[in-house]
Amino acid sequence: MNIIKFLDEFTNESMVEKKSSRRDIFGTFGSLSKKAALAAIPFGLGSTKTFASTTAVAADPVGALQLALTLEYLEDEFYDLALQSGVITDANVEKVYMQISKHEQAHVDFLFAGLTQAGVTPVSKPEFDFTAGGLFDPFNTSNPDAYAQLLALAQAFEDTGVRAYKGQAGNLQGSPFLTAGLQIHSVEARHASEIRRIRGLKGWITGKERGAGMPSQTQAVYDGEENVMQGGLDVTTLGTGPAFSINASTEAYDETLSGDDAVAIASLFIVA
Repeated sequence: MNIIKFLDEFTNESMVEKKSSRRDIFGTFGSLSKKAALAAIPFGLGSTKTFASTTAVAADPVGALQLALTLEYLEDEFYDLALQSGVITDANVEKVYMQISKHEQAHVDFLFAGLTQAGVTPVSKPEFDFTAGGLFDPFNTSNPDAYAQLLALAQAFEDTGVRAYKGQAGNLQGSPFLTAGLQIHSVEARHASEIRRIRGLKGWITGKERGAGMPSQTQAVYDGEENVMQGGLDVTTLGTGPAFSINASTEAYDETLSGDDAVAIASLFIVA
């Protein structure tokens, strides 16, 4: 089953309640051998070790998917709590959050089912703390900054997801998971652009700017985006006309995020 069709079954209003065939879902993942699956189990997060120590390096397709599943868990719960909080009072924004929430749940279900069918124990869902130890309070209607924080965190999570999926593409290369991973990546990128526009920003990242109103703690999400070297070329020097500005050059290319960096960012919101 193509993952876009799978997502449609979760997001089309006439089919939200319909169950997708697990056999179809498993078809995307079924070619992973038992040997490879068992070898990858240590990348799971269900052990007594901390999140960071068990997933800092995703060296194979299953490790990359376990990391992706953890990030999807985070996003899925965040949007669910946001919709329940009563903080969102703009009907249009609520519709966007509802649609993104459906997508994130679809991603969780897809990755969980695929890993299970491949003979791998999916990583357990961590306990999340979206206050990051008291730095934020996004779901509290009594907090005058709650709505701004809710939007800012959504932007940070989506931008993290986009860069993290891109960063794991090499680990999925040559595996049956690459196409599905790229399909999810493109949806996450649409989420990120939509959230940024809701916040009154451009739909893309300029330099390593996190955007007005973003907490300083989210800077790690954007560090490295100022890179102008692509494929060994300085892209500011290309073109037959005037040289591209640094801003234009950085906006035209998104950067990857390593597994280590994705783990460090997500760990801010995970109860050890």
